[in-house]
Amino acid sequence: MIRFIHTADIHFGMENYGRTDPETGIHSRLLDFEKALNFCIDTAIEQNVDLFVFAGDAYKTAYPSPTQQKLLLRSFLRLYKANIPTIIVVGNHDNPLSFGKANSLEIFATLPLDGFHVFAKPETKVIETKSGPIQIVGIPWPNRHHFTLAGAYHAKNALEITEQISNKMSSIISASAQKLDPAIPAILVGHLTVSSGIFSGSEKRAVFGHDPVLLPSELAIAPFNYVALGHLHRFQDLNPHGTIPVVYSGSVERIDFGERKEEKGFCLVSIHDDRTTSYEFIKTPIRTFIQIDVVLVPLKNQTEQVLQALQAQDLQDSVVKITYKLPSSEIDMVDIKKIQQACNQAWYVVSIIPIRNIETKTHRNFLNLEMDLPTLLKKYFQERPTTKDRADQLLEKALYLQQKKEAHEIEQDSSAP
Repeated sequence: MIRFIHTADIHFGMENYGRTDPETGIHSRLLDFEKALNFCIDTAIEQNVDLFVFAGDAYKTAYPSPTQQKLLLRSFLRLYKANIPTIIVVGNHDNPLSFGKANSLEIFATLPLDGFHVFAKPETKVIETKSGPIQIVGIPWPNRHHFTLAGAYHAKNALEITEQISNKMSSIISASAQKLDPAIPAILVGHLTVSSGIFSGSEKRAVFGHDPVLLPSELAIAPFNYVALGHLHRFQDLNPHGTIPVVYSGSVERIDFGERKEEKGFCLVSIHDDRTTSYEFIKTPIRTFIQIDVVLVPLKNQTEQVLQALQAQDLQDSVVKITYKLPSSEIDMVDIKKIQQACNQAWYVVSIIPIRNIETKTHRNFLNLEMDLPTLLKKYFQERPTTKDRADQLLEKALYLQQKKEAHEIEQDSSAP
């Protein structure tokens, strides 16, 4: 039996919703992500696994800071010291996209150390582990320079090129699977978009259709025993009833408030002697995100209503976002300082946002240009909720003012030289 950890989407550099740690000088959210990654590595060492599989996106950008690189290298070196081979597939955030530039994970391929296996292009490797060999087909995030496209692709539109890349990826995976030895365990590791995958959080802002997309059936093929995926941040098995799991392990920490309800973690995978595969999703310790949405009741103390909603939550060391919806008939009387004081146990308050429905103006189809002034004014006053009870009185005063205006204009005309 071969056992391994499957994780992805570490995203070192997501430094939103936090502050500088006074002891280390490092941003608190970077330390959150490091804590989650080290929990994965602690589990790998405690369980004495045969392999550590990382399916891409180590950093937020392809140009990580020296601090981010130091923390990732320090974490991964723990696996090397424990004699656990580490599989690293390059994700879209790790790749500078420009041809010839090194990706942010290439340093692990150039270190004079055995045990780090970086897949910066589609290829197959046989990795020796303490429990025997395992075959790895690695598919990094698909860039154009990884694939030889048919025809004059430079003259095609973006969607046609994307479709060609998808087809080429499918062909490479199929051809690689056919060359594998069925007597040796095999896994496919890819940083990919699969058609039935569910996006979450910040990913929803991505334009679906511009990424090369594969079907689950193009991945769950023999003799693969497991498909380890990165890119989508939600843990999900896209082949739950099949014999070959197709699994996104998800991100190890919450990226933004769109992921506040999702559990985060990684997978502990076992390929048994009979080539059946089982896995367990293990949760990582993560920062709590709390969004409090208050609909204020009219004619009641607005601040107290928000404070009551806060008291119903455990804000200790959490990231908090507060919205309150104002009644359309009231002005904003919320005491922001009191709200901030009530959040003193929170780790970070993102925002306190008032929301007010904008009243839409109704089209006055009861008026038309053929009406004379008295009729127009009377209709207008009668149709408005605030003036309909005084329509006759307002009409009388409006016509009086109009008559005075006309008399004044006549007087001025007669006195002109």
